[in-house]
Amino acid sequence: MNSLRDSITAIGILVMLATGLSACEKSGPAEIAGKKIDQAVGEAGKQIGIATDRVVERLGEQGDKAVLVIDDAEITAKVKTAIFAEPGIKTLQISVNTIKGMVTLSGSVDSSPSSDMTKVLAGAVSGVKEVKNRLVIKPIR
Repeated sequence: MNSLRDSITAIGILVMLATGLSACEKSGPAEIAGKKIDQAVGEAGKQIGIATDRVVERLGEQGDKAVLVIDDAEITAKVKTAIFAEPGIKTLQISVNTIKGMVTLSGSVDSSPSSDMTKVLAGAVSGVKEVKNRLVIKPIR
């Protein structure tokens, strides 16, 4: 992100210098024009720096959000895979939802041991911070 900030700052300074140089062609003492150019470039550099910092900060925030969503989706997929691989658990009746590493299991299973095993499997997945087991036990008839 620093290279992006440096590039934007450099472009802004070059634009201000070009503007200042064109102002030198106008009538008036060279010293006054030079001072005005220096002031304008300095102020522009500050403003560009502030704007660049804001852009970099917002890009970082958006990147963090995207990573979080990807991580949650990855955790959900891994939990579903772990549950699906376990013989005896009816996977079509179990839903998995992950938000910020917190996994919520919902749906139904045929027994209390199946419910407990599902919770253990979910909790063993990398990145899971907590498991809420909202599974309902519905014995098979």
